[in-house]
Amino acid sequence: MAYIFGRRERKRLGIIQFDYNHAENFTDVQKQLRRPKLIVINAVLTIALITVLLMGAVPAPALFVIASILALMINYPKPHDQQRILKAHGTNIFLVSTMIFAAGVYSGILTESKMIEAMASGLVNLIPKEHASFIPAITAVISMPASILFTPDAYYYGVVPVLSHTSTQLGIDPLEIGRASLLGQMTVGFPVSPLTASTFLLIGLAEVELGEHQKFIFKWAWGTTIVMTLVALLTGSIHI
Repeated sequence: MAYIFGRRERKRLGIIQFDYNHAENFTDVQKQLRRPKLIVINAVLTIALITVLLMGAVPAPALFVIASILALMINYPKPHDQQRILKAHGTNIFLVSTMIFAAGVYSGILTESKMIEAMASGLVNLIPKEHASFIPAITAVISMPASILFTPDAYYYGVVPVLSHTSTQLGIDPLEIGRASLLGQMTVGFPVSPLTASTFLLIGLAEVELGEHQKFIFKWAWGTTIVMTLVALLTGSIHI
């Protein structure tokens, strides 16, 4: 679909030649913080980080802390420059960390209070066992429209655990619920959701109204989810 849209826009706009040099548009601060001579060292450090992460030889939190320390020491040996880098990214780090802790508290309350088990038991009583095998496929199909009703956090920490417990009680692999949820919620559904800040950022940059954007893209996004669901069924990622 991206290829079709690209061809359509090229036909509408034509081919435009941009005389643009990215390096010439850096601010003075950005120029001071650039380290083009260390690109090979940084690439090796990044590849090593990903390799060790995939091997599982070191716990992920410790691994990222060590890699961050090495990156700071190699690229910015002066403490003053290190502080500038940390301050530049501190806001995003704080927000993400807060969200992770809050999600942990939320999921912990749902689990330890047995609310998830109660909701799952209620769903089990409503779903005929002979139709239980359709749960992953149904989850996949509705995952994209669900992005309009739930934020990613609410969906993954609130809805998916209930579906997972329900599928477990019905003899279905809960991993299939996770795979099915990914097919629409965090892929094609994410840029359509009115509950994510990035959606408004993108439509603001494109100067498009949210309603027009959703009206145009919804059918294509949902169609893409259905195609991915069919491929997931054919490859055995989810089953009926």
